[in-house]
Amino acid sequence: MDAGRPTERAGAKLKQLRESLGLTLRAVQDLSRQLAEKKKNYDFFVSRGWLNNVENGTYTPGPCKLYSLGAIYRTHWSNLFAYYGLHLRDFERDQAMFAPLKTQLAPDAPEAEETIVVPLKSHEALRLDQTNLFSKLAEIWGELPVRLIQQMDLRNGTYGFVGMSDNRMSPLVRPGSIVQIDQNQRKVLNVKWGSEYDRPIYFLELRGAYLCSWCEIAGGYLSAIPHPNSQCEVRRFAYPREADIVGRVVYVGMPLALSA
Repeated sequence: MDAGRPTERAGAKLKQLRESLGLTLRAVQDLSRQLAEKKKNYDFFVSRGWLNNVENGTYTPGPCKLYSLGAIYRTHWSNLFAYYGLHLRDFERDQAMFAPLKTQLAPDAPEAEETIVVPLKSHEALRLDQTNLFSKLAEIWGELPVRLIQQMDLRNGTYGFVGMSDNRMSPLVRPGSIVQIDQNQRKVLNVKWGSEYDRPIYFLELRGAYLCSWCEIAGGYLSAIPHPNSQCEVRRFAYPREADIVGRVVYVGMPLALSA
């Protein structure tokens, strides 16, 4: 048997996780029986013999049993899916490979509307009217859409929140938008762009404040250029003394209408 098979590597990780929690095969079996009885579905039951075969790489678990193991091991079941090369962050991109050519209604997807509660700071300390880095928002309690979380690389990515009073780039980037920032793209290219959609938008740090804007650099100054429809004024900063470029905005998740 090839010890390098993906199923064997995944099984070894599951075994390591179980043993790190001090759980025996029988203990997992007993706990999974409680879950299966609660759900009235025997598919959630994990026998010790079956789990032993999974850990040896002989069997590949299905979704119900991975769900049970995730609950018992106190880790999200999607983390266990990742052991087998299934990453939720890839799903939207893979799904796009088979997108229909014609415009149509999307099929019902209840899970897309689900939210997850994440640890955030007190709402009193949060200024939603101001533009800020997403890492700052991750210190309060609140809810975020599951689909948004799936698309985020929270471990490696950098995200920003466009303040509710910041309409500087509207309608391209509306107030209340969450933007993904590529910190590898920090150089402003002063070239002529074909359209406003092609022109790079940057996330700026202004020594205690943040700004999302088009940019131009000349003569030691950085000019933050607003969208013409926003009726905001161009702002100029000594660069890099008064402003720093966090990175280029590469993804925007935004509301099409604000709540009444």
